[in-house]
Amino acid sequence: MENIGMKTKLSQKQIGQRIVELRKIKGLSQEDLAKSVNISRSSLAQIELGNRSVNILELQQFSMELGFSLDDFMSENFEVHQKVNEEGKINANVVEERIAVPYLKVDKFKNVLLYILEKCAGKPNVGETVLYKLLYFSDFNYYELYEEHLTGARYKKLPYGPVPQKLNTIINQMIEGGLLKRVKVKYHDYPQTRYLPLEKADLAALKASETDILDRVIEQMSDWSATAISNYSHKDLPWLASKEGEDINYELVFYREAPFSVRNYGDEKEQE
Repeated sequence: MENIGMKTKLSQKQIGQRIVELRKIKGLSQEDLAKSVNISRSSLAQIELGNRSVNILELQQFSMELGFSLDDFMSENFEVHQKVNEEGKINANVVEERIAVPYLKVDKFKNVLLYILEKCAGKPNVGETVLYKLLYFSDFNYYELYEEHLTGARYKKLPYGPVPQKLNTIINQMIEGGLLKRVKVKYHDYPQTRYLPLEKADLAALKASETDILDRVIEQMSDWSATAISNYSHKDLPWLASKEGEDINYELVFYREAPFSVRNYGDEKEQE
């Protein structure tokens, strides 16, 4: 079967990027689109990442589901960021993209932090490093499962792992407000910064789905050493696919595979 892209100047990565943008504009999940074009979700994920080629029959299926013409799609001047009109057609030359931009929910973040610390502050391994990773996996696991932000915190890819932004500002506010206490200790002869909760989390501010994710992360990882949880976070695809010093894109959770993926996508078999 002929692969699309071989007779054009488009790379597999460009084709994949166009497909993912059009899918988002249509409001389709990976699972929805994969079923519609009769391939597995994992295959679609590889196409969108530019790691798998697309043949002509598959591209025709994509064109029917996403509402584009093959000639337009393969054009170098095709606008990826486009708008769907009332008839479901793609309007060219309209630059508009729906992006799930996280915004920090400060009160939610404070309650999530208090909730985690209530459960874990007494564990000698839970210093700043472990705490940062528990927050990261809580936020990113929640987004993968529900496609909504838990705290809306942004995480940067830094050498020692994903670090939530504005955390120090929030923690200082909580210390000044009598919600937290910061202590400096030694753990295995290394200096460690720990945080002790002085108030309980407001459970009314947390949904059952949110506490469920928090409990799962705490149960799985809160006994891990700083080295173990850091190494684990460095193998998570959102971390791997991000550039040093830049924000980690939440959308990358949908490309996770076992053991990191927390969403049951069903039995996916190749149907090609």
